Amino acid sequence: MSDPDRYDDTADDHERFERELLAQDRDTRRVSTADLDDETAQDLVRELLDAGTVTPVVDERVLVHEPSGTAFESMWQLAVFHEGWTAAVDAGEGAE
Repeated sequence: MSDPDRYDDTADDHERFERELLAQDRDTRRVSTADLDDETAQDLVRELLDAGTVTPVVDERVLVHEPSGTAFESMWQLAVFHEGWTAAVDAGEGAE
């Protein structure tokens, strides 16, 4: 016969539960760009332009993300980049 205590041993349950909670917490902090549609991207870029975070270079038809110095031809790419850049900066500040 099998040992019934083998199935009732819950000594490691708290560790598994804690690992699961940490993984869920990490997942909720990740930036998702899947929900960033064109309209939302345009709104964000307009806000960044108003704030001076983005500078248009009309001759070259690009938008320059001033904090990073990166140029983009697409408003959507700029918005996705800015979301990721902001998350990275926020994560860096939180780690200090």
